[in-house]
Amino acid sequence: MKPPAFDYIAATSVEDAVAALARSEGEGKLIAGGQSLMPMLNFRLAGPAVLIDVGRIAGLDGIEETDEGLTVGALARHAALETSPGVAKHLPVLAEAMRHVAHLAIRNRGTIGGSLSHADPAAELPLMAVLLDAVLHITGPEESREVPAEEFFIGALTTDLEDEEMVTAVTFPYLPAGCGWGFEEVSRRSGDFALAAAAATLSFEGSVISEARLAVTGVDDLPLRISEAEEGLMGGELTEEKISAAAESVQASVNPNSDAQASADYRRHLIGVLTARVLRAAAARATGGGL
Repeated sequence: MKPPAFDYIAATSVEDAVAALARSEGEGKLIAGGQSLMPMLNFRLAGPAVLIDVGRIAGLDGIEETDEGLTVGALARHAALETSPGVAKHLPVLAEAMRHVAHLAIRNRGTIGGSLSHADPAAELPLMAVLLDAVLHITGPEESREVPAEEFFIGALTTDLEDEEMVTAVTFPYLPAGCGWGFEEVSRRSGDFALAAAAATLSFEGSVISEARLAVTGVDDLPLRISEAEEGLMGGELTEEKISAAAESVQASVNPNSDAQASADYRRHLIGVLTARVLRAAAARATGGGL
């Protein structure tokens, strides 16, 4: 298959890129790794008048440890997060999730900014951004702004980005010391899109849960934090009763679709199973034991 005809601009700076987007009047698309956009072009699911290549912009591919957390440039590759010593040290759940992104060739090309901006409802990186309270740094022709991940994702393939704006970086706050984590994903084959995925972090004061985060993807139009389940986990020890209640809360909170890969009922059942697994794993990592 061949993409529709388009003009091409190689941007040399962020300012150059957003100016080109503004001139396109909604008919332009940014391209970096191209792992999401090129298949859509080839299937004629997208037909921008102009592609603006941001892959040559210098300084957007770093991973920096700051006071606020790990700040990852929009042109950093999935593979960089997977192998970064800083990510492994401060955000091991993020490193684990990146190992589930498609195949190595795609992880070597796909960019962080591209994945977040594409907002695929079964993708791992948006899930991690929501779980970890990430903040996206966005630049437009007139101003820059910062948007929390939970406000950035609006629906399937839909975000808070304006037509002339570009994600330039994302900051992931550090996890608390001693925080345990869990990540689980199920797909039909290794590298396929997730039928469902869940991730959790748990912090303890003694045996009492002091902080709980739980997020899911692949079972709704966007990645979701399940606040009701988080609140039910807080205070006291983690018990099988709490785990079951959290799984039921997740199942009641999601709205999965049926498709050729799985039914909505199967996805709802699956996310309950994965929720229980990630909570047990997070508790075991935090306490050095298990239930």
